[in-house]
Amino acid sequence: MLRRFLSGAALLMRGFGFWGRRPGVMLLGLIPAAIVFVVVAAALVALGIHLPGLVDWATPFADSWDEFWAVPLRIAVAAVTFAGAVLLAAVTFTAVTLAVGDPFYERIWRAVELELGGEVPDRGAGFWSAAADAVALIALGLVSALVVGLIGFIPLIGSIAAPVLGLALSGRLLARELTARAFEARGISSAERATVLHGRGAQLLGFGVATQLCFMVPLGAIATMPAAVAGSTMLARAALDARLPGPSEQTR
Repeated sequence: MLRRFLSGAALLMRGFGFWGRRPGVMLLGLIPAAIVFVVVAAALVALGIHLPGLVDWATPFADSWDEFWAVPLRIAVAAVTFAGAVLLAAVTFTAVTLAVGDPFYERIWRAVELELGGEVPDRGAGFWSAAADAVALIALGLVSALVVGLIGFIPLIGSIAAPVLGLALSGRLLARELTARAFEARGISSAERATVLHGRGAQLLGFGVATQLCFMVPLGAIATMPAAVAGSTMLARAALDARLPGPSEQTR
């Protein structure tokens, strides 16, 4: 399992390697990532500025408590709230960037597909499909953020379990969304996609967690997004090549 997890993370590194082979195509992927990053980062900064007031508003019952208990409670609420917001921000960033930057990322996807060889679909999934996926991903991200927030309030283990679970959940969601393009372009439904990816859960998680960690580095999300699209295409193609019949088998 650890080997598959690390192989998933290595695919993101291979995605970064695509910068050296197709820098012009990869540079285009920076444009939508930069625009969406500014918006999402501004929202997180605004939340951080107003968080103390929001926490005080949400915990009026603690006003009458001794400071020894009230302060740790409000710190915990603030930490859990911000952790959930970061998880949701990462998912939202990916979803919106893929939707608005569909033409740019389709060029990266196609360049990787052509390099890998085999049959390449004539066209990608399209803007409306990307937009629908974005809405679904943000909804899942919101549910995940709420789950992480609730777990954060578990005594003793919550402060550790919440960020770890948040990283794993957001990583898994990112990986599923990023690999979707190669499947949708081939008309493979979500149910069929689950079959193709069966047994690759650790690899998906490794790729997603590595991507999420890079997103957390200042300005890392902008530089990582094109590499994540490239690496996820490699991951999807590896799954497709392993599970689906090749051209010679299909003609039998």
